[in-house]
Amino acid sequence: MRAFAEKVFASETKDENIRDEISMFDVAEDCPILHQEMAHHLHADDDAEKRKRLQRFRTGAIPAAGPQVEVEVDAPTYLEVPEFQRVAVIGDYAAGVTMDDFELACKGLYRALTIREKYMRLAYQRYPRTASQFLRQIEGENFKVEDQVQPVFTPPPKGGEDPFDVATLPKNLGYVARMKDGLMYVYNDAAAADQHQPKDLPHPDYNTFIDDMNFLIALIAQGPTIVCQKLNPHRDFYNCRKVDTHIHAAACMNQKHLLRFIKKSYRVDQDRVVHKLKGKEVTMKALFESLNLHPYDLTVDSLDVHAGRQTFQRFDKFNAKYNPVGASELRDLYLKTENHINGEYFATIIKEVASDLEDAKYQYAEPRLSIYGCNPNEWTKLSGWFVKHRVFSLNLKWMIQIPRIYDIFRGKNFIPHFGKMLENIFLPAFEATIDPESHPELSIFLKHVTGFDSVDDESKHSGHMFSTKSPKPEEWDIAKNPSYTYYIYYMYANIAVLNQLRRQRGMNTFLFRPHCGEAGAVTHLLAAFMTADNISHGLNLKKVSRDPERREITLLSLFHDNCLSISFSTSDQCIHMLKFHISHLEPLMEEYAIAAQVFKLSTCDMCEIARNSVLQSGLSHEEKVHFLGSDYLKEGPEGNDIRKTNVAQIRMAYRFETLCYELNLIKEGLKAE
Repeated sequence: MRAFAEKVFASETKDENIRDEISMFDVAEDCPILHQEMAHHLHADDDAEKRKRLQRFRTGAIPAAGPQVEVEVDAPTYLEVPEFQRVAVIGDYAAGVTMDDFELACKGLYRALTIREKYMRLAYQRYPRTASQFLRQIEGENFKVEDQVQPVFTPPPKGGEDPFDVATLPKNLGYVARMKDGLMYVYNDAAAADQHQPKDLPHPDYNTFIDDMNFLIALIAQGPTIVCQKLNPHRDFYNCRKVDTHIHAAACMNQKHLLRFIKKSYRVDQDRVVHKLKGKEVTMKALFESLNLHPYDLTVDSLDVHAGRQTFQRFDKFNAKYNPVGASELRDLYLKTENHINGEYFATIIKEVASDLEDAKYQYAEPRLSIYGCNPNEWTKLSGWFVKHRVFSLNLKWMIQIPRIYDIFRGKNFIPHFGKMLENIFLPAFEATIDPESHPELSIFLKHVTGFDSVDDESKHSGHMFSTKSPKPEEWDIAKNPSYTYYIYYMYANIAVLNQLRRQRGMNTFLFRPHCGEAGAVTHLLAAFMTADNISHGLNLKKVSRDPERREITLLSLFHDNCLSISFSTSDQCIHMLKFHISHLEPLMEEYAIAAQVFKLSTCDMCEIARNSVLQSGLSHEEKVHFLGSDYLKEGPEGNDIRKTNVAQIRMAYRFETLCYELNLIKEGLKAE
């Protein structure tokens, strides 16, 4: 598997001058990825018994699909699933695969599902209950609901509670946290740390992770309602809860909002000292004069924060749109947490955005704030900004994004090696978890953080393949970026241990939700499949399809029609190419409106996608119960309360039956084992 994965990697990087990586399915005919080679390692010959089993499949004799939903006789009507027509394909088995190929695919999919389940459990991230049920059936074990793990998010404050109150923080237990080989370890005391006797907070095994990754590379390279909604009183698409699951804090306001705020701040604070220019303190008026600008003359067009067609898949031009009128000085003043006025304007803008969300009532957002790993004080400054300006809202759930820009910091000699960057990112969070009273502001801030994100230009290729031969983070001291998978492994491994420690202490845990599949290699998606609760983008999933006609289908149709859990967000270029939105108050609704027109989405589609966004988000269990119903953790129609979601039970039943049918195929294919 390792040798095969190395050939895949080599086939993707053979032309180092190409910035945009190619899919492993878009390579030349002389590429070493050949079915015959994989068949030599994995295939077995057909025998008479297998052909008999194949004949049973040909006649449509496939067992009933999975667990049946039992609804009590006196169950409320909103749980009832109306009868609907199903289409069955029977007769000759027309897929063109042998029984050997079918069994091989089942074995591969089974192992892939168990790999993801293993890493989700380790980090206290979510894994579908139905899939776990089928895996236990395959293994001949009993499924237990209590064995399922769930992330822990801080519930909203109850009446009169102060979200910034430090009196409820846990006590210091005297633990010591240290980094070794890029991984955080927690010890009972300093003596145990000196002898490297850590507590039982397991990391993902390095060699096993590499083996699992190589297997997945080999696996994908080989390949093989309306009536119900009308009867639902009160609820429609507009009053279904929806979450903007991917939004950067520096772009959470629309261009009109930012322009209005700049003009207002100039009118009120033009004589206030707000910036340092060439080492000298200057007023806002002097700053604008140095830029040959006057806010009165600014328009939406001259502000130039609108991302048009020319910025699509050009990250350099796209990121430049964060600079109003092209001036980094204005970005520092208005869109940074750390500046001469301690991020006051940025906090005010975000609170205004939050106020708009609260007025809309049914919309929530998950803005990203950056931790770079350049120095260990970043967490202290960011949490100080959050607490000082009280940037709290029930409609905002915060995430931390980690830019993959080690090469820039190392090139400027800010850090000695990659291990130091990891330590700067994770050690403060461990110390605040161990001794919250000594880090009150950071501890309060972490209560309102729901996850970590990994961001940057995926199309930049490092030329490094993550393997057992990769240098340890402390040994990576060159001014060159590690690979995407290298970043993902060490982020996930440290988040997993941090979650175990926080779970033991009764604290909230964090999801890992990286940017992935926006560009670059398909292997990025494999790393996220193993480690991420969910991802932003995923555009490169289209490259996994071996059928060229399938690749021409719109991404939304491809994902949504094939039962992937997708959601809309205001930072997603695949829907439309806007950085800051045009509509004044509800940019997320603009996303839904455009998608409905372009992709011909029904009301049921829209409500289902809105429901997905709540499930994917970092909203607390208490909030999800309120927004989705008390049984939202159950899958299929049993977990859907149409009175709250406005998603027809027929749609939920269809999704559930399709999932069970596919999982059942894997189970049937493994019966010979």
